[in-house]
Amino acid sequence: MSKRYEMRFAGSGGQGVILASVIMAEAAVIAGLRTVQSQAYGPEARGGVSKAETVVSREKIWYTKVTAPDFLLALTQASLNTYTKTLAEGAVVMMDDSLDCPETLDKSRVIAIPILRTAKEKVGKAFTANIVAVGAINAALQLFSDEELMEAVKRHIPAGTEEINRKALDAGRELITAGQAAAFAHHLG
Repeated sequence: MSKRYEMRFAGSGGQGVILASVIMAEAAVIAGLRTVQSQAYGPEARGGVSKAETVVSREKIWYTKVTAPDFLLALTQASLNTYTKTLAEGAVVMMDDSLDCPETLDKSRVIAIPILRTAKEKVGKAFTANIVAVGAINAALQLFSDEELMEAVKRHIPAGTEEINRKALDAGRELITAGQAAAFAHHLG
């Protein structure tokens, strides 16, 4: 197992991919791991391209940039098309199932799930898509305990929204099958 795990989160401004990346980095800190988190987005705060990255490691992180992500979350077609070009070999791609999967991807490493629809229909709030994604990511990769992840979420959400965010995390977790969790789990060496 590698000692460094690179994650990229991509979508459009307003979808919360930056917060999703921050929450995953926070969960790493809570778990006693080392982490760095960075973000970039276009001048259009909402609707423009948005990208965030998190590196998680058991050892010191000497290089803070993500060069070849081991994991990609894509919530828009543009982000999926753009960021699948630089993935590490064997990378896991999680995408909203409304997107068209590029032919170049190894379909056995793709998790296409209804993140956006689940937030809107099951949780009842479209703005929770990022938290649904975080729940699904952690269920698939099994990087952190459920308690560590919930604590990370609580540290970055407004007071009084704990219950809707717990519901979103649970809904995301439920999108991942036991087979997917077994196939994609990553344990830092």
